[in-house]
Parts: sequence; C-alpha cells; structure tokens
Amino acid sequence: MVGRGALDAVPGIVIDTASTVPPFEQLRAQLARQIQDHALVVGTRLPPIRQLATDLGLAANTVARTYRELEEAGLIETRGRAGSFVSAAGAQGRERVRRAAAEYAAVVASLGIDPDEAIRIVQAALTTGTRTSAGGGRTTSGKGRTTSGK
Repeated sequence: MVGRGALDAVPGIVIDTASTVPPFEQLRAQLARQIQDHALVVGTRLPPIRQLATDLGLAANTVARTYRELEEAGLIETRGRAGSFVSAAGAQGRERVRRAAAEYAAVVASLGIDPDEAIRIVQAALTTGTRTSAGGGRTTSGKGRTTSGK
C-alpha cells in the first residue's frame, strides 16, 4: 500500500510498472504537467526525494534524477536542506514561449506563408526535438544537452 505523506503534497502521481516508459520519465512528465497546469503553484515545496521514492515504490535515485531534470528545465529549484520548490522560472518559460510564438506568427504573416504550413513546420521542429540556436552551429536537444554542429 502506498503511504500518504509525499502523495498529499503531489496528488495524482501514478507510476505504471507495466509501461515501457521509464519510471523517472513518468514521474517527470506528471510533475511537469502539474506545474504547468498550476496544480502545483510557484513556491510549493516538493516532498523529500526519499519520502516520495518510498511512497511511490521507486528507488531514491529515480526520484533524484526526476528532480534534476525538472531543475534543469527550470521548473523547480533546490534550496539545499530546505528542499525542492516549484520555481517561478517555469511560469517565465511559458511566457517566453508565448512571445516566441507571437513573433513566429508575425514572421509567417509577413512572408505570406499559409498558416497550415506554418503549423506543420512547428510540428516538425517539435517532433525532431532539436533547434538551432541563434548563435549558429550548435543545436540543443529537447533534453537540454548541447552538441556542436560543426
């Protein structure tokens, strides 16, 4: 039976042990969704790694990896012994994406590109999970790793 402590702080987290999706990715995606949907608001303290791991029946390293990836994405911040908290940077990231989308829409309109074609271009870019940075010659994968394009 699953304990209550950590799951009270992050309700609705379910790890499907029969899934082909690794447990850390299931947890990461569910926490990210809760943060983006504001179910977990800025400043919410996340459960300690060991507590959440015990409550979900996962290894502590699995939860630690999840927290690291959420921190790299700017969705949470770790404050040493005080714990991990939902970061305001996540909300700022969403606003940055909205501004980029508005800029892209303006470029599309100025070039006379059909909106359906513009959407296909974005979908293709999202599917590949890579983008070329403004500095040129470098690409950043969807997982935050940067590789040289030279």
